[in-house]
Amino acid sequence: MVEGSSFVSSSKVLLNHGFQQRNQLLGRPLWVPLEKGGLHLRRVVRQPVAAVSEDLMKAAAVPAEKAVKFKVRAVLTVKNKNKEDLKETLVKHLDSLTDKIGRNVVLELISTEIDPKTRAPRKSTPAVVKDWSKKTNIKAERVNYTAEFTVDSNFGDPGAITVTNKHQKEFFLESITIEGFACGPVHFPCNSWVQSKKDHPGKRVFFSNKPFLPGETPAGLRALREKELRDLRGDGKGVRKLSDRIYDYDVYNDLGNPDHGINSARPMLGGEKIPFPRRCRTGRPPTETDMNAESRVEKPFPVYVPRDEQFEEVKQDTFSDMRTKGVLHNLIPGLKASMLADKQDFKLFADIDSLYKDDSKVGLHDEQLKKLPLPPKVIDTIQESSQGIFRYNTPKILTRDKYAWLRDDEFARQAIAGINPVNIEKLKVFPPVSNLDPEIYGPQESALKEEHILGHLNGMTIEQALEENKLFIVDFHDIYLPFLDRINSLDGRKAYATRTIFFLTPVGTLKPIAIELSLPASAPITRSKRVITPPVDATSDWTWKLAKAHVCSNDAGVHQLVNHWLRTHACMEPFILAAHRQLSAMHPIFKLLDPHMRYTLEINGMARQTLINADGVIESCFTPGRYCMEMSASAYKNFWRFDLEGLPADLIRRGMAVPDSTQPHGLKLLIEDYPYANDGLLIWGAIENWVKTYVAHYYPSPSVVLSDRELQAWYSEAVNVGHADLRHAAWWPSLSTPDELASILTTLIWLASAQHAALNFGQYPYGGYVPNRPPLMRRLIPEPTDPEYTNFLNDPQRYYLSALPGVLQSISFMAVVDTLSTHSPDEEYIGERNHPSTWSGDAEIIEASYEFSAEIRRIEKEIEKRNADFSRRNRCGAGVLPYELLAPSSEPGVTCRGIPNSVSI
Repeated sequence: MVEGSSFVSSSKVLLNHGFQQRNQLLGRPLWVPLEKGGLHLRRVVRQPVAAVSEDLMKAAAVPAEKAVKFKVRAVLTVKNKNKEDLKETLVKHLDSLTDKIGRNVVLELISTEIDPKTRAPRKSTPAVVKDWSKKTNIKAERVNYTAEFTVDSNFGDPGAITVTNKHQKEFFLESITIEGFACGPVHFPCNSWVQSKKDHPGKRVFFSNKPFLPGETPAGLRALREKELRDLRGDGKGVRKLSDRIYDYDVYNDLGNPDHGINSARPMLGGEKIPFPRRCRTGRPPTETDMNAESRVEKPFPVYVPRDEQFEEVKQDTFSDMRTKGVLHNLIPGLKASMLADKQDFKLFADIDSLYKDDSKVGLHDEQLKKLPLPPKVIDTIQESSQGIFRYNTPKILTRDKYAWLRDDEFARQAIAGINPVNIEKLKVFPPVSNLDPEIYGPQESALKEEHILGHLNGMTIEQALEENKLFIVDFHDIYLPFLDRINSLDGRKAYATRTIFFLTPVGTLKPIAIELSLPASAPITRSKRVITPPVDATSDWTWKLAKAHVCSNDAGVHQLVNHWLRTHACMEPFILAAHRQLSAMHPIFKLLDPHMRYTLEINGMARQTLINADGVIESCFTPGRYCMEMSASAYKNFWRFDLEGLPADLIRRGMAVPDSTQPHGLKLLIEDYPYANDGLLIWGAIENWVKTYVAHYYPSPSVVLSDRELQAWYSEAVNVGHADLRHAAWWPSLSTPDELASILTTLIWLASAQHAALNFGQYPYGGYVPNRPPLMRRLIPEPTDPEYTNFLNDPQRYYLSALPGVLQSISFMAVVDTLSTHSPDEEYIGERNHPSTWSGDAEIIEASYEFSAEIRRIEKEIEKRNADFSRRNRCGAGVLPYELLAPSSEPGVTCRGIPNSVSI
């Protein structure tokens, strides 16, 4: 490697002799990574090649007290943008011109050692990046630049580099490699936007990839380490600029816009009144009508997140493309629904089928097109393209069995293998009992009786079924009931608080045996609680279908508002903010967490702007309407517990598993074929082993954990500031031992990667066909005394479809979940790292990370085997979808599989 480097002088160097000579003359130990345990060259991706300069060889021959200067080289990797607007292009060419006259990019190398004379870190001479102007027009994705430093022979090891950008334009610095030191190449992972000095006067600092706990920080880097963290924390004042890199906290007071009227106002989430996690502070001024509400930024203007948290270009392009596709997909049905009164509701299931590309009856009829006020040429274009860009891809739920969603076994299967497999619980007592205050919400007792289920237990008594763990429940009663009065007063919204009882059959599948539908105590006593059982005739068959639709609507709301948004997006944000504020980039725990924090702040900021805001997609498409986020906050206050967010603890909490030390992962599942739990435990185990290995390497004893001030500040701030409203809860884990640290980190990585993937990437494959999982319902189930009961009897299909979302609501929902289910081409999946051989300077940790990656690949193969095993009826069989939501890898697009490292969408 050394002889092949262009940086080595043409004179030959005897390497072994040279290394020994330098070690003796410089009086310093030199570790040469050639023995077992070092990095294996076969695994190292191509990086700028190391070199030992001839100047250093000469310097090595000089006594230490007569230090001489020698040159070393920096190789910078800068990532270009693929697309530039006119302004960016002009500024780039201006920078190219001014680079030649001193408005350039300047680097300075900083040693890990202190100069005894100046009592400051040793520094190189400033070095100008070469050939910037010559390489301006290179179209490659990455461009390498070089710079030469002059350093003393007693400089020591390089530990940091400062970068000053005198150009007008920011640039994305991916990495820097220093060549020419006796210690070999020194890598500086950067992955950051370097702003112009005119906007941010200070120098940017980047540390080498060698991790240090705070107490082990070399003397030359201590002040820089502390200053960098102070800069990232900011002072909590002022409006943030898009180019800032400041991480701070705020409450959710920007979801509504009271300046637009009372109907656009929303309560503040976060605080004693409505507890909620904190989000990233933007510093925008308050609204004119409410000083406690932050003014909003609407599309197309972006919401502030720190510059390095913003989507990279490929991700942004994917988002833009999906928005365009959504507009095109919705164009025709949207026009029809807006302009033709009889097209606002689906009249037949065929109307829904016509939204998809491969339906045999899709095509628009000439008479329908002629009714649209469009020019003839536009009508011709639409008709020619009606099978292409104007149609949605067929959701996966329809691909193997178009009518599977109607069956009871598929309805039950999705409770353990669909996109919300985390609400099902073991039924502990029958009838189930509410935990709500009976003085406010009525009797706690359920309307479910023995006669409702006894005939569905395969001859068992209820006591036997409970004792043998055959009864399970999906219970949305307590989360929905407090909101039902307000929900049902909204226009076009009708809901129950549902409970569904399932029986575990001898072959390991579930079947639904009763559905309880509850209304508030204010409803007439005859309607407040109602039980629907499996059908016995045509009328009860349609009633049962409507009951299942209401259950699915409840499920869709809790899935989106609680399990998805709250538990993986909102509750992760404080830990991410605290990590950037309190953990240095050179801290080993920051290096571990870094890939699991990618894009989360950006996607959460976008959600506040267009998804969870007043009249946003979530309010428009889900049953709770304007009360969606209050329901999410209610779940945070009453149900969320960080100590139970790990998979094993969650399974035990729900009664779906019992501790069993003889079983893998230390627990036994009550439903053996529970695809989410089966695959999830494999992923959990791999993460846990990787994290335990990592933590043990840096924290051999509790005293090291307790003495790590950055680590303790991170966890304390995440809990006491980021989750301030629950900070006094007794269930927060302590952080005193390596095992406790490993448990906390495993839970966070699980939530950011596998848990989020299981809940997110099946949204379009399962929910893109609205009847399978209607996000809202518009009608209650009619009773014989209701005026609309006759309509129900005369045309039950039309009544059923009129209870589902209308055309505009459906296509809006479909466009959003299509986007949310899409993997970007730049996705990084679990077991993968950017620069896999150099993200850490610790060879043992690099080796352990390769082992983790290999284990993830083994798990993927095991999941493939499970999906082909016909004994696993909940994931394999005629028309049954395989369970792939926890299969680690994926291609770009909507695939219903793949575990990205982070909450990135």
